[in-house]
Amino acid sequence: MKLIDAIVAEAASIAKLRREIHAHPELCFEEVRTAELVAQQLEGWGIPIHRGLGTTGVVGIVHGRDGGACGRAVGLRADMDALPMQEFNTFAHTSQHAGKMHACGHDGHTAMLLAAAQHLVRHRDFEGTVYLIFQPAEEGGGGAREMIKEGLFEQFPMQAVFGMHNWPGMAVGQFAVSPGPVMASSNEFKITVRGKGGHAALPHTTIDPVPVACQMVQAFQTIVTRNKKPVDTAVISVTMIHTGEATNVVPNSCEIQGTVRTFTTPVLDLIEQRMADIAKHTAAAFGATCDFAFTRNYPPTVNSEPEAAFARRVMQDIVGEANVNPQEPTMGAEDFAYMLQAKPGTYCFIGNGDGVHREMGHGAGPCTLHNPSYDFNDELIPLGATFWVHLATLWLREAR
Repeated sequence: MKLIDAIVAEAASIAKLRREIHAHPELCFEEVRTAELVAQQLEGWGIPIHRGLGTTGVVGIVHGRDGGACGRAVGLRADMDALPMQEFNTFAHTSQHAGKMHACGHDGHTAMLLAAAQHLVRHRDFEGTVYLIFQPAEEGGGGAREMIKEGLFEQFPMQAVFGMHNWPGMAVGQFAVSPGPVMASSNEFKITVRGKGGHAALPHTTIDPVPVACQMVQAFQTIVTRNKKPVDTAVISVTMIHTGEATNVVPNSCEIQGTVRTFTTPVLDLIEQRMADIAKHTAAAFGATCDFAFTRNYPPTVNSEPEAAFARRVMQDIVGEANVNPQEPTMGAEDFAYMLQAKPGTYCFIGNGDGVHREMGHGAGPCTLHNPSYDFNDELIPLGATFWVHLATLWLREAR
């Protein structure tokens, strides 16, 4: 593993910052303290910053030895927000705020990019500009979308943008990257079936919404198995059914909610239309009515092929070809997708290990994402920062 010695020398101080962020988690668009910490570090290293994009976003600007005159620029992105979860860990840097936790490693993503920023500004071994994007509200808030709406790419023109996420279960010292879709679109639906309530002993006088809802739930799975092409990946998950208040009362209505995940927009279009048709006509067949609402959240995260190949080459130079894996697509979602819709780029994974790095006092659960016993592996900080530095430096050298 070819780490940059100067980054390794600063790793302990950056890890201290990471733990400070972990101990003070902030939810989407509330990252005031985290943004302040990031801004102070960048400014202390002599990096000009812009604050407030997407409410709490911070963008650092590192010009190379030419002062950025060549016009080439690349963006590196880290997310800053935490999750609305109660942490089970009790070690020294556990969350000090009940119901909030860095359970996805955004504290570590911020730390890796800070470590890279420190090295880039001290050495400036490149021509062009590196934009350091510290983004709020990845966890459901669409912070990337908001930063773009507020002029991210107009104020900081860049030719490509890159993002990275830690991946539990993948060994430390390994990366994963592939072209094409690597994370799914995230979408929600809410269906309210409206019938006619009454006494459960007199069902013939009612229009029971419960069997109507059950028919819908079953029928939705035929969209996956009979409407879309078998080679197209999609998930329809009904995750909530709410109805009724008493055992002897047929309710007036039944509410169904859930999520849909796809890797392409055409498949998503098909699923939304078929779900709407099934809901409407199933309700009508039973003499009921329904309200159908479908909300599109994050689009698919799709890596551009040249940038994925470039990132792979950089990874191989650092950890060797055997330690750069194909990136198995996941049906999880990521709002970096908005940045990849606007610019060429790649979203890749860095191995977080199996959890043995956790200190005494970690919870009984596994070290997986969105788990109350999770903690980021500080051993990744010099590796992730080395990758960011080499990626930015080489990209600016080769970009035309």
